[in-house]
Amino acid sequence: MSAIHQNLSTAISSSASTFLGYNNLKNIKSSNVSLPGRISGVVKCVSSPSVEKTAYKTKVSRNENLAKLQAGYLFPEIARRRNAHMLKYPDAQVISLGIGDTTEPIPEVITSAMSMRSYALSTVDGYSGYGAEQGEKQLRAAIASTYYADLGIEEDDIFVSDGAKSDISRLQVLFGSNVTMAVQDPSYPAYVDSSVILGQTGQFQKEVEKYGNIEYMRCTPENGFFPDLSTVRRTDIIFFCSPNNPTGYAASREQLTKLVQFAKENGSIIVYDSAYAMYVSDDSPRSIFEIPGAKEVALEVSSFSKYAGFTGVRLGWTAIPKELVYSDGFPVAKDFNRIVCTCFNGASNIAQAGGLACVSDEGIKAMHEVVGFYKENTAIIVDTFNSLGFKVYGGKNAPYVWVHFPGQSSWDVFSEILEKTHVVTTPGSGFGPGGEGFIRVSAFGHRENVLEACRRFKQLYK
Repeated sequence: MSAIHQNLSTAISSSASTFLGYNNLKNIKSSNVSLPGRISGVVKCVSSPSVEKTAYKTKVSRNENLAKLQAGYLFPEIARRRNAHMLKYPDAQVISLGIGDTTEPIPEVITSAMSMRSYALSTVDGYSGYGAEQGEKQLRAAIASTYYADLGIEEDDIFVSDGAKSDISRLQVLFGSNVTMAVQDPSYPAYVDSSVILGQTGQFQKEVEKYGNIEYMRCTPENGFFPDLSTVRRTDIIFFCSPNNPTGYAASREQLTKLVQFAKENGSIIVYDSAYAMYVSDDSPRSIFEIPGAKEVALEVSSFSKYAGFTGVRLGWTAIPKELVYSDGFPVAKDFNRIVCTCFNGASNIAQAGGLACVSDEGIKAMHEVVGFYKENTAIIVDTFNSLGFKVYGGKNAPYVWVHFPGQSSWDVFSEILEKTHVVTTPGSGFGPGGEGFIRVSAFGHRENVLEACRRFKQLYK
């Protein structure tokens, strides 16, 4: 079994006012991890599963909304191409700067808390079974006081979850199939794909690379990666991520004020994704609730994944203010509570023990140090592409670098880089039509891998 375990790798999917950045890196050490000659992996979400021929068929029709989806989800598709590349070049040292998966160890102050909770489960006094679906009371209170102090968000406004990605889909179930939605273009693909699955959209329009009935809010270098709201039609739901994945840009206070005003004028609800808020290093808001009036039109999803290295542990939260109500006056939080109680049995009690350690004074300091390490990686990548004459965006307030290859196909650039440097990136078009001509380079990696990847970029583009 140990040999099998060594050959298993997981296909990882992508995706706050103690978010202020620390620059104390004294306790961060680059891991001395050698690059393997060959890595084999198992992709959980294959893009185009083979259809086995069978003599028997059920009488159940396929969900027609799933049939609308184009190929596979972006990140498993990248993993599939990476694995195919490694089969082609079995001795290549492949470096992944594509999927935004953390690489550095979880700080010991956090893992020790999870270890203690895990051991306690083996004792009569320490054992616990099902917990509250909304999360443990102490953790909900700690999240509210740590990330939303003085913003009017209270303990019972917090719903602890197994990550922001899961909550995005639960929110789609909450809103149902009859709502209309708007999304930044480019943006994290889970927003659009979950909307398609719920039946909120029309068919995919190949000529424009868009789904019908979705409002794509174009975010480009020309508009500072913030949409021109005067051209955006009214929708029920607005998905907005800041700092943005993939562009790396954080919306300013003035821009978010305009967004909140726009939502109020249209009676819309903003689903605000703050999964990268701890990476903000300027005065950009870390939470939408820093904007006056936001509690009446917005809810917020966030996660410990990119702060504490919880991409595998899985722990996040959604904050829904009491002031947020539907057109009939019914509180959104009450319906979300019903969804959570029906679809979820609560986050792992071991993960929640880790979350409580994350928001301790020592845990917050440790998370900032980890974030600081990744921000150093980001600076290395930005400097590399700048030195090669590329137009480079992002990288200041997020662990992603958005590099422009004008006139070229994103997937072609991705393929060329993989073929010639054995480095995995992410094609910008995978985040929406607005990402065509860009690639996203992730700063999540061991320092020696990032330095080696940048050396290869320089060889390719010098």
